[in-house]
Amino acid sequence: MSDQPPVSPLPPPPPALILAGGLGRRINAPALGATEKPLVPLGGRPLIVHVIDRLRPQAGPLFINANAPAGTYEGFGLPVLPDTIADYPGPLAGVLAGLDHLAETGAAASLVTVAADTPFLPDDLVARLTERYRESGTVVCAESGGQRHPVIALWPLAARTALRQSLEAGRLKVGLLLDALNAVTVSWEGLPDDPFFNVNTPEDLAIAEKRLAARQ
Repeated sequence: MSDQPPVSPLPPPPPALILAGGLGRRINAPALGATEKPLVPLGGRPLIVHVIDRLRPQAGPLFINANAPAGTYEGFGLPVLPDTIADYPGPLAGVLAGLDHLAETGAAASLVTVAADTPFLPDDLVARLTERYRESGTVVCAESGGQRHPVIALWPLAARTALRQSLEAGRLKVGLLLDALNAVTVSWEGLPDDPFFNVNTPEDLAIAEKRLAARQ
């Protein structure tokens, strides 16, 4: 018999929430044949499909945060969580919707969030955020090229109360909340291609098309 102690199995990866609740005015989605920015085609598929494909192999259950008319995101086969704070106060409301869902269902103790317009997410995103969270016990944000990406992060359920209080008080700046929660970061190389490149404008979409084509 081996004298080695049994190896404890790793806990399952946390669930992930794709934030698709923004208004996305700068890209003018209807002019590109879509009702919302996450549905704008990139390489012939909606932006959000690229995000789902990047997340699915590395995360637990996936959810979409959206405030669109019923049925808009139904075809992707994922539960849709609308904001739980009125008047579309920004991406923090989507994060809160995800944490509220975890609190109600007891599904997990932490949540990874990403933006629906980031089609090149790294395949080690969830693993590295989770590892840093085990060390720090607080919110962990992705960083690249010296820039913190506040909505690409791992949020412990314990951050839910502070998040709700911040939103209800009208404090909507993500950076200020992260500072108050003593958030930490995990860094990725930003060059030559930033893994957290996000598509905000038609010009960004053209860049993403070229980058996608170069990968194929």
